[in-house]
Amino acid sequence: MLVTGATGFIGRRLTTALRECKARVRVLVRPHRAPPPDWEGMEIAIGDLTDAASLARACTGIDTVIHAAGFAHADAAATPEFAARHWEVNAKGTFRLLDAAATARVERFIHLSSVKAVGEPGPRCVDEGWDAPPETPYGRAKRAAEAQVLLVGRQAGLHAVNLRPALVYGAGMKANLARLVEAARRGWLPPLPETGNRRSLVHVDDVAQAAVLAAAHPAARGQTYLVTDGQPYSGRELYLTIRRALGYAAPRWAVPASVLYGAAMLADNVLWLTGRRNRRVGSALDKLLGWACYDSTRIERELGYRPDWTFQRYCETGLRQ
Repeated sequence: MLVTGATGFIGRRLTTALRECKARVRVLVRPHRAPPPDWEGMEIAIGDLTDAASLARACTGIDTVIHAAGFAHADAAATPEFAARHWEVNAKGTFRLLDAAATARVERFIHLSSVKAVGEPGPRCVDEGWDAPPETPYGRAKRAAEAQVLLVGRQAGLHAVNLRPALVYGAGMKANLARLVEAARRGWLPPLPETGNRRSLVHVDDVAQAAVLAAAHPAARGQTYLVTDGQPYSGRELYLTIRRALGYAAPRWAVPASVLYGAAMLADNVLWLTGRRNRRVGSALDKLLGWACYDSTRIERELGYRPDWTFQRYCETGLRQ
């Protein structure tokens, strides 16, 4: 079994899960990248998603590819440079890996995509039937990769599956959730109001579970699945869960959403005037008080996926460590 992105947040947990299943694991590692010490006993293939020859070597003798590698800066500025990077790695890199897999007669190809492969659903909770076009360079690259995965799957007779995880949390997480935890830890985050919004998350271990199931279950062939922990949260629920886990009392008051958005607009205007012209504060607030709700009932029904984690459990077991 070949795993790409094995040094990443999801890939590290995925390789661990596969080894717990007694799978023979080969990992694709970029040149000059030192393998972690816990990789003892795994095969290492030196290569890169931009190097077709290295991908052909990595896929030789492999029956299953789990593709977790990618340029993960989903919220990076929509500059031509970042858009080109997303397309080169997340789209064309997947195309090259698919070509190598098909040529090597790989039997199964599991692609770790993202909910960003479709447009924002707005104030509703959507399932796989939601098909709005993606809105960011990252999302467009992921959507193109998904389409190619299914196409090559049909043409080459591959057991090909796309997985769309929601925002992933767990030990070692980065980006928005990590910043939220750190802001709460330092007391920088004002008491968030309850707006009734819903946001979906998923623990990294459950993403690994979904990938293993997608590779093993015949019903997954040719399908695209959303992956969540089954417990959508409001921004205030996330805020209170983190505070409780850190040992802080829940505040009895909250800053109104209108005040928070007004302050965010002011901060973004200041950033604009100082030359930092990407909307940052307002966007971050949207990620707390806005909607991003996804229903993963289908993967539970068809593959037997059962998330082991909720954000509350993770916070209770991990934040004070």
